[in-house]
Amino acid sequence: MRKEIQLSVPNLNPDIVENLKECIETGWVSTGGRFISEFEQKIARYVKTKDAVSTQSGTAGLQLALRVLGVGENDEVIVPTLTFIAAVNPVKYVGASPVFMDCDDDLCMDADKLERFCTEECRYEDGALTNKSTGKRVKAMVLVHVFGNLANLEQILEIADRFNLKVLEDATEALGSFYTERKFAGRFAGTIGDMGVYSFNANKIITTGGGGMIVSNNQDLLDKARYLSLTAKDDSLFFVHNEVGYNYRMLNIQAALGVSQIDELERFIQIKMRNYNRYREKLDDIPGLRILPFKAGTRPNHWFYSLLIDEETCGIGRNRLMQDLIESGVQCRPVWKLIHTQTPYTGDTAYRIENASYYEANVLNLPCSTSLTTEDVDYVCEKIIERIR
Repeated sequence: MRKEIQLSVPNLNPDIVENLKECIETGWVSTGGRFISEFEQKIARYVKTKDAVSTQSGTAGLQLALRVLGVGENDEVIVPTLTFIAAVNPVKYVGASPVFMDCDDDLCMDADKLERFCTEECRYEDGALTNKSTGKRVKAMVLVHVFGNLANLEQILEIADRFNLKVLEDATEALGSFYTERKFAGRFAGTIGDMGVYSFNANKIITTGGGGMIVSNNQDLLDKARYLSLTAKDDSLFFVHNEVGYNYRMLNIQAALGVSQIDELERFIQIKMRNYNRYREKLDDIPGLRILPFKAGTRPNHWFYSLLIDEETCGIGRNRLMQDLIESGVQCRPVWKLIHTQTPYTGDTAYRIENASYYEANVLNLPCSTSLTTEDVDYVCEKIIERIR
């Protein structure tokens, strides 16, 4: 029997309707209303930060954070090439240039190559790291926790401290992921660098339809981000603005979804873990197939599942398998096209990209919705196995 199984869809509970009804009945559907501050407070409590600042998207949050961290024209920002392009576009929005870094086998930024770039390709003088080939100051990095997997933050933050780099954690895919061992045990993705950003897009582990959130343990940075997100309004009555701000605050009607969704997060993570383990049980023993593991010493949120395909061993390539699954009613997708190869970024620095090219060619993302049943996972696996055998 043919099924239609989507890649990653929202899981919304009926109690959300009451929140939406309140927004409509009171007229608070835009950038004011009680649900905004309530959702900010709930996120801050969950990830154990002092405060949180809501935004209309994760991308808007990244742009605000970069500006608050002092990144601007003629600066460079170290970024991954294996990520969604929205993680990198904000670097251009603030007038800076990206430096693309390779990934490790966790699909996150390669800490060893990061260190090599800073020590061999740059010079560090008077508290500033300068790219020798461009003459520009390397001011910060955007560190992405890819698919909910946690990057090697212990090593990366040591490098950042040594070279005076600001660290912006793109945790848009990693809400709920935290370290369980070593220096950062108990700390959540997004809360360890200077600032962190989450996303609540429709395909994320919880959703507000759109929207994002900035977190930090530095209240001054958060206050500045909130000020800028509210059009930098210094006097609400007489409309005084002393800086160029942005109309980036989350809508109350979005936050009304969020205050319900955050209460479901831990349950959703348990479902994600169950289905991830089922995929591994069904597929990992098949030659040429492997569900990529998550980093040891962490509790990841298991947001996306990645199937690594060795065409030489299993006899079918990633793209052919993907098309066959789609024709069988199973929505799946390749990992992103590497950003340093895309037209807007071909003139920017890319440092020794090797691993990322391999994973770009051979990784397939499988259905991972929190509404996915064990029977659905088995169906996906059966369709994969049929093509392999």
